[in-house]
Amino acid sequence: MDEKKSKGAAANPQRRKVLQGLAATGAGLSMLGRANGEKPAATRAPAADADSALRAKIKTVVVIFAENRSFNNLFAGFPGLAQPLDKLPAGHDTQLDRDGKTPLPTLPAIWGGLVPRAQQVGEKRYMLPQSVIADLPNGTFKLTDGKGETLPLGVVTRDLVHRFYTNQMQINAGRNNQFVAWGDSGALVMGHYAQTGQELKLWKIAQKYTLCDNFFMAAFGGSFLNHIYLISGQTPLYPDARNSIAAKLLSKLEGDDPRGTRLKLAADSPASALEGPPNFENDSALTPDGYAVNTMAPPYQPSYVRPAPGGDPLRADPESANVLPPQSYANIGDRLSDKDVSWAWYSGAWQAALDHQGSQAVPNFQYHHQPFNYFANYAPGTAARAKYLRDAGLGDDAKTNHFIADVEAGRLPAVSFYKPQGNLNLHAGYADIASGDAHIAHVIETLERSPQWPNMLVVMTVDENGGWWDPVAPPQGDRWGPGSRIPALVISPHAKRGHVDHTICDTNSILRFITRLHGLEPLPGVKGRDIAMASRGQAPMGDLTHALQLG
Repeated sequence: MDEKKSKGAAANPQRRKVLQGLAATGAGLSMLGRANGEKPAATRAPAADADSALRAKIKTVVVIFAENRSFNNLFAGFPGLAQPLDKLPAGHDTQLDRDGKTPLPTLPAIWGGLVPRAQQVGEKRYMLPQSVIADLPNGTFKLTDGKGETLPLGVVTRDLVHRFYTNQMQINAGRNNQFVAWGDSGALVMGHYAQTGQELKLWKIAQKYTLCDNFFMAAFGGSFLNHIYLISGQTPLYPDARNSIAAKLLSKLEGDDPRGTRLKLAADSPASALEGPPNFENDSALTPDGYAVNTMAPPYQPSYVRPAPGGDPLRADPESANVLPPQSYANIGDRLSDKDVSWAWYSGAWQAALDHQGSQAVPNFQYHHQPFNYFANYAPGTAARAKYLRDAGLGDDAKTNHFIADVEAGRLPAVSFYKPQGNLNLHAGYADIASGDAHIAHVIETLERSPQWPNMLVVMTVDENGGWWDPVAPPQGDRWGPGSRIPALVISPHAKRGHVDHTICDTNSILRFITRLHGLEPLPGVKGRDIAMASRGQAPMGDLTHALQLG
């Protein structure tokens, strides 16, 4: 390093800290060299030593990807949090009305009701319409049955909106004070479960291993985009959308900037959240410049769009505006295959969905929860599809759940993604917490007994926040995210025990870890986010190694 550049780095401690952080990853090494105008040789030995220790300890990575819960919704009150709910500054959870200025005098009703369909849980029957819970104080609250009794984890509540633009409007530049204003469920967004410390099996597992309390969903919005981000770190594009059949799916924003973040309100939209949900001119699947940010149908079966009459039975009708054209950019599967690293994506109820194409299989399979089905490299008939996209089967038993069978037999590939079937994935609206919690805890207990356990790392997280409020501001990343905070557990014989890790991470920290472990070429989207953060003097996202004890 020449003298002038050396003095410049020394005079800027924040820049030096960022550059040192970037040096921890392969992507960071190349970025460090470019930033300093030198070869990063001096940093290679320590990084190589750390990577050697990592590779000696971790041979099998498992990612369990559940659904739609904010960190606060499940883990409020967990000991050791950097920002515990009961220690937040006064007014931190106060929600503003749609004018962005006026605090709501009370929370609105839970529009549509907390439990709109009658359910039997134990000896009690639950049905909680909109009239049952009203006039709640403005702030977070514990979910109850409206009579002071804690709402059981086995009750399925109504769903909440979780979409690309509304998530950004709710976050409101990190203030998190318009979740009620731009949601579609009234007060419900502010609810959390009070009894998780006593009843949630995942809470007990978090106490045993490492809970990450600064882990954010990689992309703003919903499941579709966050599944795509889990495997690629990049937003899919609908080519020439404005001149295509998908033109009607271009969202309408305030102003003329296609990169804007605020939806245009309809003329009849209520001015206040106390008057009902907002109405938008067009909150649809595509950005004005053609990026797919909300749910679109996969181009291949199984898909919620049926094949064209007389067309390819393995394709969704390509003349449907709702079908995303096959994507061809790189994803983590491609990177692993290029290095001959074994991997697989196990989908609960995948074969059931294939057997019931065009209709919802029971248990319900969510078509947009299989992200590889959007990529041309994994089209029906390809060798890659047959090899890497696997059916996990059904339920908890190794006789019917093929992922669990592979765990017990010690035949998992080096990298495995596991997506539980719909009724076991924690998603509000069609799944309860208790069933998914029990299933995922059973999977983790089975992994702990696996022959591969001594060299295993398991990451258990959810795809996105599901529209639930969270008090912690996401870091400023790029146009696409990160979005709201979500729970994430690092589970391994090499994880720090009883630890809460405060390192700032997002879903793509899983990709950062896999990339580092196997010496892969970093995916452009993941690398791009780190570069965007570094350009503002921010440290790069973590790669989960802070949660490990490898010495």
